[in-house]
Amino acid sequence: MDTYTILIVDDEMRMRRVIADYLRIKNYRTVEAADGVEALDIFRVEHPDLVLLDVMMPRMNGWDTCAELRRVSEVPIIMLTAKGEEDDELQGFELGADEYIAKPFSLKILSARIEAVLRRKQGTSAPVPTCGLHVDPLAREAYVDNKRVELTYTEFELLSYLVTNKGIALSRDKILDNVWQYDYYGDARTVDTHIKKLRSKLGEAGEMIKTIRGIGYKFEG
Repeated sequence: MDTYTILIVDDEMRMRRVIADYLRIKNYRTVEAADGVEALDIFRVEHPDLVLLDVMMPRMNGWDTCAELRRVSEVPIIMLTAKGEEDDELQGFELGADEYIAKPFSLKILSARIEAVLRRKQGTSAPVPTCGLHVDPLAREAYVDNKRVELTYTEFELLSYLVTNKGIALSRDKILDNVWQYDYYGDARTVDTHIKKLRSKLGEAGEMIKTIRGIGYKFEG
């Protein structure tokens, strides 16, 4: 497994240390910065694979730091903030942040978000063709035998996740966590409903989505 380097930017030393200790257990390498100015200096040296970026910091806040990082890099950025207002989230996304997590948060959820963001970044470099099915993550389009398939946002996310993890048996809970972005608290059988609709829209290509009894689903291209 590759070791990813994560830059943790937060003016609270205790917060940085708690996150760093947990991520090291998860086999990530971590580096720390206490504010935006220090973060930019460390970024130029370490070239991290992902940045966890607090918003409220002295010298240079998270918004300005995010903007500066985006001028020089497409590194994945997850914003960490005590604010949870919609306008703040929109500002983060407009500046180029990939995710937005409001404090306090679960370290398990943070780790899962990091994993999902890194996986998405790996999977968006090029379209994925497989047995007549063509999935283009950048354009967010799917084709079967060169004919576009009209999918909802969630259906596309589900298909993209299955294709990216081709050959891997995925539990319903794992699919929920990654496709529904951890904020769905309903019955895991919602996955079954979406799989059924997805298979129907894909036609014969839908047969590549296999049911794994007692577990969930697996995509076999």
